[in-house]
This record gives sequence, C-alpha cells and structure tokens, in this order.
Amino acid sequence: MLLVFAEHLSRNSLLPTLATRIDGTSSPIAVSAFSLLQKTDEILCRSLRCINRSVSDFTAWKINSASLAQESSGEPLKIPANQSKLQVEIQNRLAIPVLFPYLELTLTDAEESEIKTIQFSPQEWLPISWQDSHPLFLLRGAPSGESIHSELAFVMPQNTAGYRVRIFYSH
Repeated sequence: MLLVFAEHLSRNSLLPTLATRIDGTSSPIAVSAFSLLQKTDEILCRSLRCINRSVSDFTAWKINSASLAQESSGEPLKIPANQSKLQVEIQNRLAIPVLFPYLELTLTDAEESEIKTIQFSPQEWLPISWQDSHPLFLLRGAPSGESIHSELAFVMPQNTAGYRVRIFYSH
C-alpha cells in the first residue's frame, strides 16, 4: 500500500522517466510494464483526483525532417527579397503527452559561422489549424506519437550557406 501511494505522490516525475518510446526502440517488457503502471495510475487518479500535467522533455521530440527553401514568385513586389520558408516536422516519441518546445533556426555562412538565430514559440510554429482544433495545447501538450508538420516564413540574410534546427524549452 505504501508503494502505491509513493507512486501516486511522485507520478509527475516517475511517469515521464519510465515512459516508453512509441518508435519501437523500447523493449516489449518495458512497454508492458509501463502500460501496467499507466493503468494503475489511472485508477489511482480517479480515486484521488490527480492533476494530470504534461511534462517538458526535449528528448521526447524527434525532428523527422527540416528543409529550407527560398520562395520565389512571378511578382517580385509581393514577396520581399530573400523571403524563405522553413519546413519542419517533429514528433512526440513518448507514450505520454509532452509540452511543446520552442524551435530555433540558426543560419550560418560558408565557414559555419553563425549569422542569425531565430526562435519560434509553440504559438508561432504550430499551424493555426492545429491550434484551433486543440485549444488547450499549451497545457495538454502533444499527444503520444503526435507528428506535426509546420511551414515558417522569414527573411534570410544574403550570405546564408547553411542552417541548423533544434528544439528547447524556455523557463
């Protein structure tokens, strides 16, 4: 009985630590054990009224793809010079909801020196349609396995030769 209450009291740190990955890298034994832990936790939460908080765990996120392209148009007056688009797809690989991270785009020159860093908050990089269909996304986070594709427009400096995309949490 003491073990059950200890799990309940430490659930907000225990569940994320023990959560398995949905990408098949977790062992079948770990997946079964975590499934049992989740079921036990759900029963306890119904009885003891838990606060179900999403966690911030940047290791949960996988950048599936990232590409950078310059936009062009037949009408140069409508698109500013060097208008570019970052297309990125990221996925929550944990078997629990995870808070959305910030995205950071670092632009570099031919010598790999940093030219410019652009940070996007979850409200900026998540597609509006996704935000509209998930009004509590800042509190609930991304569901397990959720994969999100986003396109972000920005002005790229002339001497850009490369880029890096990373995720982080801001406190």
